[in-house]
Amino acid sequence: MAKIYIPTPLRKFTNQNRELITGQQTLEGAIAQLVEEYPDIKKNLLDENGEIRSYIKVYIGDEEVDPRKNGAIKVDEKTEISIVPAIAGGL
Repeated sequence: MAKIYIPTPLRKFTNQNRELITGQQTLEGAIAQLVEEYPDIKKNLLDENGEIRSYIKVYIGDEEVDPRKNGAIKVDEKTEISIVPAIAGGL
């Protein structure tokens, strides 16, 4: 079962859970399960077309993947998915 790591800024939408274990077999399915289990995360994670927002990066292991192009990528029990929202700032 793949593991999705939930970043701190999004944990307020997941009852402070740091991760989700998913039995889904694709990246797209894993993200869909995350949104299904925690519906409040949807508006911060997905755009109006149901796609990952442009400022959110998704990694499988250490490799950045684009869920729009690689949603069908296979995941298994060893897969670690990280969601990384961009952090804006400045002076």
